Amino acid sequence: MLHPEYAPAAERQAGLLARPNTPVEGGILTRWRHPVLTRDHVPLTWTHDLDAETNPYFLPRLAVNSVFNSGALAWNGRYYLVARIEGADRKSFFGIASSDSPTEGFVFADYPLVLPDTTPGEVDVYDMRLTAHEDGWIYGVFCSEEPDPSGQDLSAAVARAGIVRTKDLETWERLDNLVTVGSPQQRNVVLLPEFVDGRYAFLTRPMDSFIETGSGGGIGFGLADDIAHAVIESERLTSVRRFHTITEGKNGDGIVPIKTALGWVHIAHGVRTTADGLRYVLYAFATGLDEPGRLIAEPGGYLLAPLGAERVGDVGNVLFANGALVDSGGTVYVYYASSDTRLHVASIQLDRLLDYVFHTPPDAGRSPDCVAQRCGLIDRNRALLGSRDSAKARLAQNG
Repeated sequence: MLHPEYAPAAERQAGLLARPNTPVEGGILTRWRHPVLTRDHVPLTWTHDLDAETNPYFLPRLAVNSVFNSGALAWNGRYYLVARIEGADRKSFFGIASSDSPTEGFVFADYPLVLPDTTPGEVDVYDMRLTAHEDGWIYGVFCSEEPDPSGQDLSAAVARAGIVRTKDLETWERLDNLVTVGSPQQRNVVLLPEFVDGRYAFLTRPMDSFIETGSGGGIGFGLADDIAHAVIESERLTSVRRFHTITEGKNGDGIVPIKTALGWVHIAHGVRTTADGLRYVLYAFATGLDEPGRLIAEPGGYLLAPLGAERVGDVGNVLFANGALVDSGGTVYVYYASSDTRLHVASIQLDRLLDYVFHTPPDAGRSPDCVAQRCGLIDRNRALLGSRDSAKARLAQNG
């Protein structure tokens, strides 16, 4: 017998799914008021036994803890998110939600994404980037995690980049995990949507261990001949880590780079250590159209940082993005998670984003140089204001 509490619970959830979203002005990007996905968006059929006899108290039998880091894709007139869903048991899996709006109304498919189980040691998967490649396939590149084979530390793990592909977002083929010859571990790997010199191009994040980047100096770039058995022989650094910056601890590419007339635009995450733990922010940079591994612009500072309630969650003071899309009107929608708990959206016109990336000065590197940089801006503004005031005075004198 269907549990009598199901109908009111389903009605409450339908109201959440139908809730309109509104923009909140301010900042470089426009935040939207409500998260686009939370654990309350997960279908009740995924979490509850709806049978009144076997679940008399209508308790969640397979509870969900959080819904966050999502790949994004505009495809066949709809918007798709492949979100990371973390169960109460800490295992993550992927759920596909779609909507006819980029800012609201996302509804999960009937079932989670079922990945081919071809990697016996794999314990967890998360943070999928979606790439609609020019070869005709849609690729998902995600983190594949398994325990450290030494077994000496239960918190130690090995991270690799898993790869799947599909042509309909329903049937997925699992390919070999990416092999990077010079890097023991990989996370935050992104596949470029175009061939480079006839090869598959990846943005990587070289790491010596699961947590620490070690000798990994920043975001890498590498090429592979065969996507089904992808091997990168060498990685070239693009956006590098630097002392006392937003990327000091580590950094990693986030969204699939956006191709523009000026270059490939990237939105990545930067991590620094604070007295209260790690702080994750989003920042932007650009690489060359002719050489996607060559940095051509990198504004100083962050593009987006945790604000207000975004600071609170399972892992506080964290913003992370691994999905964005551009609509036909030139609006970029960035899907970002806050504190490893919920998924938000922020938007910006592409020309505005390009202006930010290519005309915001780089980090000056040292406090004296940053002060000089700021004083130069003040001087230019004072001169401009002085010219305006002088013009006003002349007008007043002339009556």
